[in-house]
Amino acid sequence: MNQRTRKHRRLRGVYILPNLFTSGNLFCGFFATVATFSDRFVHASIAILAAGIFDVLDGKIARLSGANSRFGIEYDSLADLISFGLAPALLVYSWALKPYGRIGWLAAFLFIACGALRLARFNVQTVTLDTKFFTGLPIPAAAYMIALTVLLQHRLGFWITHEKVSILVMMYVLAFLMVSNVRYFSIKGLDLFRRKPFRALVILILCIIIVVAEPEITLFAIFALYVLSGPANLLAFLWKRRLAKRVPQQQTTPFSR
Repeated sequence: MNQRTRKHRRLRGVYILPNLFTSGNLFCGFFATVATFSDRFVHASIAILAAGIFDVLDGKIARLSGANSRFGIEYDSLADLISFGLAPALLVYSWALKPYGRIGWLAAFLFIACGALRLARFNVQTVTLDTKFFTGLPIPAAAYMIALTVLLQHRLGFWITHEKVSILVMMYVLAFLMVSNVRYFSIKGLDLFRRKPFRALVILILCIIIVVAEPEITLFAIFALYVLSGPANLLAFLWKRRLAKRVPQQQTTPFSR
């Protein structure tokens, strides 16, 4: 067997471990969809959260083991569209948006469409993107926002009429943020395998304790802040640029006598 034949066979193969975790991601998305059809909204929400864990692990394993491949990227995107696009859209429609009729299912469809556009844009920009930031809200974060909203309402145990209206608005806002140019901090920039200050470990342990004590409320607050962090950073950047333009104008203005 010559070198060219061995290379051809290697290109035809797939990496087992990262794609196995991607399959776990896809399974969780499918289970969330089935649970939604049975009106088991809490189980569907937990499945979406579990899909996010598999999504993080398959990327980490692929990068650490050097098992990145074009097949893995495409498979991961297809799994993400099911787990973080279709599953949460069907979940929120069946859970809260069905009474709104056409407006409700259009909001769910818009979420899926913008999620697909977000994934497609990410795939074509993979080479040129800054690894410390995402362009647009990541689709897993948008799906987590929906799943945690369901879990928070189940934890509180009651509905208020205007809450369903706010969820309808939230769907349109999440869809817009996914396809926007708003920058979000990427967890890919976090390197937990290098030495960190001792206080970082203490803070991490305290955060875990707080999450375990009230997981629905704490996780909802964390992801709500993450969703809002993009527009907040954009507004801060625009404000600083406006101030920077104003200062030179003040310096060049002649003093009036």
